[in-house]
Amino acid sequence: MDFQLTDDQRALKAGVRDLLTARFGRDRLRAAVADGPPDLDRALWRELGAAGFFALRLPEADGGVGVGLPEAVLAFEEAGRVLLPGPLIATHLAAGVVDGAATGEVVVTAVDAGGGLVEWLDQADVVQGDAAGAEPLTSVDPLTPLHRVPASTPAQPGDVLLTSLLTAAEQLGTASRTCELAVQHARTREQFGQPIGAFQAVKHLCAQMLVRAEVARAAVYAAAVTADPTDVAAARLLADEAAVRGARDCLQVHGGMGFTWESDVHLYLKRAWLRTQRTGGATESEETLAGDLLAGTG
Repeated sequence: MDFQLTDDQRALKAGVRDLLTARFGRDRLRAAVADGPPDLDRALWRELGAAGFFALRLPEADGGVGVGLPEAVLAFEEAGRVLLPGPLIATHLAAGVVDGAATGEVVVTAVDAGGGLVEWLDQADVVQGDAAGAEPLTSVDPLTPLHRVPASTPAQPGDVLLTSLLTAAEQLGTASRTCELAVQHARTREQFGQPIGAFQAVKHLCAQMLVRAEVARAAVYAAAVTADPTDVAAARLLADEAAVRGARDCLQVHGGMGFTWESDVHLYLKRAWLRTQRTGGATESEETLAGDLLAGTG
């Protein structure tokens, strides 16, 4: 099978990147972190809706863009690349189901079936699932407020599959970006009279980051085409690993300054950690793959 992007898909990816870079670039990211408790940017949310971000898979007859899951994956990859905050996946999945979700006029969040976590509960207009008794948590990610509910409502299989795949796409974007940040730092930071990228240990770290990201990319893009539960499980495992290990390696390349508020690297690691807790994470994906292997040997 050929998983190369078409010209239209490349144009979509570039357009989403341009939009997000202009509206949520590094300066805006840093300002959002410095502002204290996160506040959802409603103007940006509506702008995303106007650009068709939430309605990508909604048929044109219903006011959507009318493209498929592969295109949605490309858009969410770009969102992960800039650490775009907000309940993006829940609102995207609600397009065509909840009035106003497709246009960004309504912010939708959902109770995660995996661990009973709810992102952005206080600022959402609609909550899918039972959030009764939700208690606030201290989130490791300064741009993702969290609550936990005592008992979560089981999600529909289709919602679990799509949530896991789109989360993998976000993780892929994060893995790609941290690889870029590591390479940029390795080229410019000097020690002993030469860029640290000249040292073999740093070269190996950057090479490993790139390999993990590209392997994850192939798996995520393939899963977006097949929408097979086993493919999605494999993609999620690879993308989670690429995002978390990539951010850790990027921190190592940056040294101690990677942990400071002057650097963005720790923000990517914290968001990657948080995403691993969503439904379809390591344990569930491993169970899916194990079940498939057992079925194949039966």
